[in-house]
Amino acid sequence: MNGLKAVVLCGGEGTRLRPYTYNVPKPMLKLGNKPLLEYVLLNLKRSGITEFILTVGYLHDQIRNYFGDGSKWNIKIDYSVEDKKLDTAGSVYQLKDKLSDTFIVAMGDHVTGIDMKKMHEFHKQKGGIATVALKLRGTPVEYGIVEVNDDDSIGTFREKPILSNLINAAIYVFEPKIFDYMGPGEDFSKHVFPRMLNQGEKIFGYQFTEYWADIGRVSDYEMMNSIISVVELSMALNSK
Repeated sequence: MNGLKAVVLCGGEGTRLRPYTYNVPKPMLKLGNKPLLEYVLLNLKRSGITEFILTVGYLHDQIRNYFGDGSKWNIKIDYSVEDKKLDTAGSVYQLKDKLSDTFIVAMGDHVTGIDMKKMHEFHKQKGGIATVALKLRGTPVEYGIVEVNDDDSIGTFREKPILSNLINAAIYVFEPKIFDYMGPGEDFSKHVFPRMLNQGEKIFGYQFTEYWADIGRVSDYEMMNSIISVVELSMALNSK
């Protein structure tokens, strides 16, 4: 993993987390006694990644003032400052001259304990240009589900089942060839990945079981801070 760079996207305004994000960028919101972004960087460092590019925009001075060049954590941090919204792929696209080898993209506000070494090994084994981290999530159904046979007789009842789906955890391993499918101001899920599939390019999915959370809403943030101590979070991030 030495020499592998990670681009961490930190430029969003976090509008769904207002009023907390009126004066603080979302990646700098505290979880326990650390900002969300610190957990992101520490987990990537745990996998051996020490070179980072942070794409920043909204209230970016707070991020730069806290993390500096990364030397406090024995990592190297560079910054890409965005004057306007570029979306996920657009933020990475402008860095194409700085990413000449395999690289990682992660979100600055998703807390996870994913083992990036394993994901990187999976990516190299598959030999593709893009690997997406996938997390199994369950969605409860509000009503009971009934299955009907061909003769209209009822076969089974399932009372308020939980439907499971693999979701995009927004953690990616890419080869530089990914830039052939990208453009300014684009989103990975809306534009880049559909374009790749339409052109016959394979995208591989790495299913992981470690902890992952997108703290996207006020209720998520408040609940997590009320029930998870720093020690408990550390244990969660390091559990399999």
